[in-house]
Amino acid sequence: MWLKNKIAQYKNYKYGVKHCTFNPEGPGVVRIHLVPPRFKLFGSAPHIVILNGYYLLPIGYSWAILLSAFIDEVNKYDGLPIDNEAEYDIFERTVNSAHRVFPGIKKDELEEDLDEVLRILFAVARQDETDVDIERLSIRAYAKNMTAPHRVDLMVSAMTDDKGAWKCNQKCAFCYAAGQKLASSRELTCEDWMKVIDKLWDAHVPMLTFTGGEPTQREDIDVLVAYARKFVTRLNTNGINLTKELTGKLKVAGLDSLQVTLYSGDEDIHNALVGAQRFADTVSGIKNAVASGLDVSVNTPLCKKNSDYLKTLEFVKSLGVRFVTASGLICTGMAKSNHESYDLSENELFEIIKGAKEFCDGNSMEIDFTSPGLISDDKLDSIGMNTPSCGAALSNMAIAPDGEAVPCQSWLSSGGSLGNILTSDFSEIWNSPLCKSLRAMNDKEALYCPFRNKKF
Repeated sequence: MWLKNKIAQYKNYKYGVKHCTFNPEGPGVVRIHLVPPRFKLFGSAPHIVILNGYYLLPIGYSWAILLSAFIDEVNKYDGLPIDNEAEYDIFERTVNSAHRVFPGIKKDELEEDLDEVLRILFAVARQDETDVDIERLSIRAYAKNMTAPHRVDLMVSAMTDDKGAWKCNQKCAFCYAAGQKLASSRELTCEDWMKVIDKLWDAHVPMLTFTGGEPTQREDIDVLVAYARKFVTRLNTNGINLTKELTGKLKVAGLDSLQVTLYSGDEDIHNALVGAQRFADTVSGIKNAVASGLDVSVNTPLCKKNSDYLKTLEFVKSLGVRFVTASGLICTGMAKSNHESYDLSENELFEIIKGAKEFCDGNSMEIDFTSPGLISDDKLDSIGMNTPSCGAALSNMAIAPDGEAVPCQSWLSSGGSLGNILTSDFSEIWNSPLCKSLRAMNDKEALYCPFRNKKF
């Protein structure tokens, strides 16, 4: 029995991430990614279930076997409706498959377990009430069992070309990418990025964010999104190129979510901070994305120039957006030398976020604050918000426009190249000294961005 179970564990690890999606067009979409832990001959660690690209749940080995078999059976109906007869067949074949691994367990007990795990997963994914006490996962404590981060950011559009000319359609005052030098001037082709996507799936990465630079500068962005359909996918953009045609293509391509950066609901303030007269284009892009049925969020980096965030939230709400994120300034790239004169103090930021949380709670909106170290854990906890922490080389990594892997997007020219994804084995990148040192940070150290506390 022990050997049989170990063979099943190894197969789960070898086959990597498994996924299936119910009601892909919504409402009530449920996307399940089952991520295996690093294989060990002796002992085992929980598998991780990622629901709708957001909720992380650890599950034990026996439930992982059940869920793995269930996903295999569901995917045989890819693109087809599942009626009652098909549902019965899926359950029966799933139980039979699991029974071959656990012959000592009665089939009706396996069926009860399968029903229970699915009930819990669907309830969490749809944010329904559940009577189960779900274990809270510390990803830093789990890191030793991981073979890859849960998300990789693909910088599919460079900020500069091989002559140093600015390629983006804005010149944001605090752009984290501008001015950062790449290891080479070669920007990956569509075929190159497809190879990258394949390598990341093989490495057990379940989520991808397409970013830049400005990813919509690429005419093939919808092609890349469609190619990555089995991942949870997000697109970060300034919104300028989000025409009705492009948003329609992105919807068809299966894009899971789209984030637009809007610095302010005030046209003059926004244009001043992005260095271009593009407010109307960005707003039009947001409207087109909402109208196309995409899941749209708006991100606002806060500073002294756009501190009237409540007015921005009122404007964003009027556009039909219900999820927002706010941050401080990332002090790399253009902001490396000028962020201090624009930074808000911790108290100033907290008062802004506190008011924003009250507004969102009263207007059926959701808000996250994403900058580690700028507002204390106690203060964020007092208003019911999660405390962000550094996820570099842990929950997320990035691939630069030339294929170089870096711990996060902000690390382009900071001595952080870990090797080229097209020529290096991902396990070498993941286990590089810099990545290991970042994952070795304790919980207190991880509450601060390494570029703020100058640890690295």
